[in-house]
Amino acid sequence: MVWTRRFGALGLACMLAIPADAAELVVYHNWASPAELTALNVLRQALEARGHSWLPLAIPHDANGDIDVVQLIQAGATPNVFLQLQPDIYRSLDAEGKVLHLDTQFAQSGVLAQFPSVVRDAITVDGVIVKTPVSIHADAMIYYSRAVAEAAGIDPESWTSLADMWADFDAVRAAGFQPIALGAQPWQVGYLTHALVASLGGPGVYAGLYGAVTDPAVLYDASLRDVFAWLRRFQQEADAGASQRDWNMATNMVIHGRALLQVQGDWMKGEWTAAGKTEADDYGCLFVPGAAHLPVTVDSWGLLGAVSPEVEAAERTFADVVVDAEVQARFARAKGSTPVRFDARGAVDACSQKVLAALDQPDFARPTPHLTAPPAWVAAVWDVANAYWNDPAMTPEAAIAALKAAQTAF
Repeated sequence: MVWTRRFGALGLACMLAIPADAAELVVYHNWASPAELTALNVLRQALEARGHSWLPLAIPHDANGDIDVVQLIQAGATPNVFLQLQPDIYRSLDAEGKVLHLDTQFAQSGVLAQFPSVVRDAITVDGVIVKTPVSIHADAMIYYSRAVAEAAGIDPESWTSLADMWADFDAVRAAGFQPIALGAQPWQVGYLTHALVASLGGPGVYAGLYGAVTDPAVLYDASLRDVFAWLRRFQQEADAGASQRDWNMATNMVIHGRALLQVQGDWMKGEWTAAGKTEADDYGCLFVPGAAHLPVTVDSWGLLGAVSPEVEAAERTFADVVVDAEVQARFARAKGSTPVRFDARGAVDACSQKVLAALDQPDFARPTPHLTAPPAWVAAVWDVANAYWNDPAMTPEAAIAALKAAQTAF
């Protein structure tokens, strides 16, 4: 059984009872949609088939902000396995000997040779492999309803820019549909912002804004004004229910023919699959038209160190299970992701084929900010983006000025 516990405050985490059984792993994650939970069950069943048990600890995206594993440990709710991207979290844990190293394990199993470079880079922190990769996702894709596009008499595949896309919205509205299904929860506005920076930013802007150290010069690049101008246009398309809408509820607006499209990570595909829909008949997928870059997420698990030999053995079994080729293929189908192994991709769909092609395109795919930038800076950018989204009177120039002011603290 998968359960979800929502915390109103971090202190409630202390109430969790952590099992003493070495073969029972507490698995911390922030996934909550039906497709995400179905994918997690693929991993759980594979782990249990190896003789270990899985106790889920879930704090969803929308539960008053993400709580990282370091905070959980400090609160006394220590997981064995945790879904975390940020390198700084692993540095902090590694400094205390609290994260397992996986270099030898992955090299001996031969799986390391099956990881593409984007995956190897994502799971390596300061020269050491400290993460177990589970999925590849494109952070910025458009999934659209073929039926709505046909009813409106438009062809999304013909778009070469956001302006082209917007030009078709009058036809969509005239046909009785909403152009964009939007969720405006803070993290969704944050993801849309870095999607627009990647798509519209001038040379070096995305890398400079979301690097390990922010390059102040990018805050003066003219393309940043375009980013905020387009963010405003998205905000103006938001309906009254957007502010509290989960991302998968927005996906279902497109699935059920209420809206033409959604701009989100390609985890959208898992919802389409769960609804029994196919790319051939029901939906199409494309990158942001005219995008300069594509932000890419490699979801990964960390394994707690400084544990008993029995628990460490179970954690390492978890890592082997996650990267198993057959498990990878089943997980990707359920989650809507692209497998992390070359040899688990025999039957990938057309949308994942586009992602794979993007990974091979020079200077196009870039790591998500969560893999490169300090978490505090990502949060600062999100704060500015959300303040801008929620204040229609705020200008792009004011938003950029707020970013400049925030950057001085770093």
